[in-house]
Amino acid sequence: MTALAIGTVYITNRLLTDRFTANTRNRAELRLVLYSGNLLSELRQNAVVPQLLSRDPALIAALNSGDYSQSTQRLISFVDEIGAASLTLLDKNGRTVAATDRNRLGESLGSAPYYVDALRAKDTIFTLLQNDSGRFEFIYSRRVESQGNLIGVIVVAVDLHKYERAWAGISDAVIVSDSEGQIILSTEPRWRGLTEADALAREPVSSAIRRALQATADWTTLPPDAYLGGEAVMRVSGRVAFRGWRIANFTTYDSVREKVNGFLAIEIMGFAILLALAFYFLNRKTAVRMALFQRESAELRALNLRLQREIAERERVQETLAVAELTLAQSSKLAALGEMAAAVSHELNQPLAAMKTYLAGARLLLKRNRPEEALSSFQRIDDLIERMGAITKQLKSYARRTGDTFEPVNIGDALASSLAMMEPQLRQRRVTISRTLPDDPVMVMGDRVRIEQVMVNLLRNALDATQAVDDAQIDLVLTAGSMAVLTVRDNGHGLKDIENLFEPFHTTKQPGEGVGLGLAISSGIVNELGGRLTARDAAAGGAVFEMRLPILDEETRAAE
Repeated sequence: MTALAIGTVYITNRLLTDRFTANTRNRAELRLVLYSGNLLSELRQNAVVPQLLSRDPALIAALNSGDYSQSTQRLISFVDEIGAASLTLLDKNGRTVAATDRNRLGESLGSAPYYVDALRAKDTIFTLLQNDSGRFEFIYSRRVESQGNLIGVIVVAVDLHKYERAWAGISDAVIVSDSEGQIILSTEPRWRGLTEADALAREPVSSAIRRALQATADWTTLPPDAYLGGEAVMRVSGRVAFRGWRIANFTTYDSVREKVNGFLAIEIMGFAILLALAFYFLNRKTAVRMALFQRESAELRALNLRLQREIAERERVQETLAVAELTLAQSSKLAALGEMAAAVSHELNQPLAAMKTYLAGARLLLKRNRPEEALSSFQRIDDLIERMGAITKQLKSYARRTGDTFEPVNIGDALASSLAMMEPQLRQRRVTISRTLPDDPVMVMGDRVRIEQVMVNLLRNALDATQAVDDAQIDLVLTAGSMAVLTVRDNGHGLKDIENLFEPFHTTKQPGEGVGLGLAISSGIVNELGGRLTARDAAAGGAVFEMRLPILDEETRAAE
């Protein structure tokens, strides 16, 4: 039995290690593709900006006339829409005449490489520079001409360091190097400007990355202590389709060892139970023989020693099991923290977008000397801030479920509040919204903030589904019977993969537009309120979502 246990544990360890290692590598490769795609998208998005700004009539007129009083403000108005780090306008002598960073006004950049290269070329020039702090600047520049004559240069700085901050919270280590092998982006600031070999040489020998790469490129041949300690590191590299750039990701195998050790602990526990049963039957047989042959006390003492060894073995097995349980509990906590972070990011996106729209409207009203109307926009922003606080409070209760906040809720009032919150998005789109509500109030028992959260998610999905429709229409129908039923129908493209529609992180949107948590959270909220959220394709095209909640009858309302 001992030989069988050792062989089973050995084979299981090899098979599970290979399987979980392959999964970890696939996730690392997928993550690397997403990272390189984000970098390429940001660079391509900003590459066309200098060409557009070089043809801007206002900037050309300012360079010809020498009047730059409105140029800086115009560049500032562009920078948020473009997403660039900064915009700078230079005259033909290299002097800064307009910039989103007002501290640089009047600065002479005639010797800057991006200015000199732009004067020599007709197209947009890309320049990579390292500043005094060690950070690299990614700059596009292009000459501005008027009637065939050079009058200035437009400079656009690309903000790629925001991806460094995002990578630091997800991966162990990420580096991006140029065609010469020089690291230009890294989650470790000390590595910038070095080659990969020099950067890893700076790490102490005790570090996980240095130790793994120093031992071998294949982590399965590492020393046993590194293998069992989970200190091995996988290196996955890829190509960024821009000027020969390369990207590399270092991922540790800690999670692989935790999962494999959990399975091995269960197997060891099973064999320990079998061994305990074997010891039990052996002891029974010995006891029968003792009763039959009246063994001497020396044999009884030997049996007691065997029982003590068995108890010690069981205690060691229990300690191993306790360690495995602690490891699994820690993994569950980390998974819960990841889901909560993703949920907060998704649910606060809608109020933040609405606040941005209201701020833009208020700024325009103040410029037109209409402060009374601007105050109403500020009031709506204040309401959205209160709603964001309510959503945050609700998300805190997402992990610690409580039922003492339920109260009678009017579905019609909640629907009106949800439409008011979606008003900025509805103004930007030509969407026909029809509402069919009963004359009497439809009351349910629940949390109004959560119910409105579900309605906003359904309305937002309907708006996204009708983006490509010329005559977009959304129908809202509220009926009251044995259940309160709110139907949201659109004439969009319909549903795809209905079976996985309410699964977390399942989405049909483009990367960056959604994380696939809206319907999963909405379904969970409706289930907690005792109802059900369903979806189907409409017969005439489009999608139909139905939220069913137990209705609050008159007797229950009177008791409440």
